[in-house]
Amino acid sequence: MIRVVVIDDEALVRSGFTMILQAAGDIEVVATATGVDAVREIGLARPDVVLLDIRMPEVDGLTVLERVLASNDPPIVAMLTTFDTDEYIEQALASGAAGFLLKDTDPEQLIHSVRALAAGAVVFSPGATRPILAGRRDQGRRDAETRVAALTERERDVLALIGEGLSNAEIGRVLFLSASTVKDHVSAILGKLDVTSRVQAALLAQLAGLERPRPGAIP
Repeated sequence: MIRVVVIDDEALVRSGFTMILQAAGDIEVVATATGVDAVREIGLARPDVVLLDIRMPEVDGLTVLERVLASNDPPIVAMLTTFDTDEYIEQALASGAAGFLLKDTDPEQLIHSVRALAAGAVVFSPGATRPILAGRRDQGRRDAETRVAALTERERDVLALIGEGLSNAEIGRVLFLSASTVKDHVSAILGKLDVTSRVQAALLAQLAGLERPRPGAIP
């Protein structure tokens, strides 16, 4: 079972997400809370994944994110946002968030996203990536393309799939590679791109316009 905690200041969001996720069968919502109680509840529940509202009135999501990620063996944290132009998205990204979801995400996509997060992938609601890419597009596309050009063809294939939010296991299945080989490629990619997380690598892949590799394109 994938253990999830939902943190949001609105009771309706907490109950709605709980109902959707519990129906999946392989996901258990072990706690819900507002920002005030978030750090304590997360510490007690020890979840695999936290869905964390980025904007809350008393203790905001960025503060909770920082405290949770500073703990021993922190969970994977994805931010929830109502607005696809939320200015806090990039700040949360820099602080270590593993992705972003709009609160009106389709129920099936929400379940898929939680499973992907638990598997080590990054997730982005399409609307949540627009402000990030828009802010970087003019000045950053050439930089992204230059960095990506330093990768081998196989590394570019792996990066393209990271950009789609695939986990290492899923990348291995697409490219017919072992998990250890994918892990080695990911480590090399992060180093060559000079980034510290899959989220940052995924954004560079999208900014550079990488496309999914064709099956069998590389022996």
